[in-house]
Amino acid sequence: MKRLLIQCGLLIFLSMSLSSCYKDVIMPSVASTAPPQFVSFSSDLQPIFTTNCALSGCHVSGSQVPYLSSGLAYSQLIGGYVNTILPTKSTLYIMIYGDMSVHIPSASDKQKIYDWIRNGAPNN
Repeated sequence: MKRLLIQCGLLIFLSMSLSSCYKDVIMPSVASTAPPQFVSFSSDLQPIFTTNCALSGCHVSGSQVPYLSSGLAYSQLIGGYVNTILPTKSTLYIMIYGDMSVHIPSASDKQKIYDWIRNGAPNN
């Protein structure tokens, strides 16, 4: 009987512990009514990716995809990480405001990426 009570107690404790674990991602409200600013991928975005993302063990060739090193970043991002029809549904947009927000903390850098997507993600 004592063993049954201990097992029930452990089961209740585990179920309460596991049910309380969740990750809350708060997406920012972006003013999509303002027209997007011109953003150059090569001169505005690539330096952001090179400085913050294309580091050893992160988004360099042979490590985490997408590879964001110079020369690879554009083709990697266009290959499924950018949605120009619904920019806020882009994987890139969701990641820079979610899990990867600590790596790109600057709001102006995030806005550049968002504007680039809204402009059709040109290779310029």
